Amino acid sequence: MIEKHVCIVCGRMFPEGQGIKLSIQGNEYYFHSKDCAYKFLREVILTADSDCISSVIKDIKRKYDDLTKKKKEASKKVI
Repeated sequence: MIEKHVCIVCGRMFPEGQGIKLSIQGNEYYFHSKDCAYKFLREVILTADSDCISSVIKDIKRKYDDLTKKKKEASKKVI
């Protein structure tokens, strides 16, 4: 039998293997769609203490800036 999960944002039931599962410190959070996951994570970020997450956000932004820079360099034509 296929296990069912319940979206913590909208309450919709969905089968295992679909949706999004987020594991944080041993707790699992299930979302039936990316929209529900986005709504939840957006609220977490806006509610969290900005001093607590600002360094993490800067590190992640730096990581993606580096990836973007590498992609741009790789896509340049060499003559």
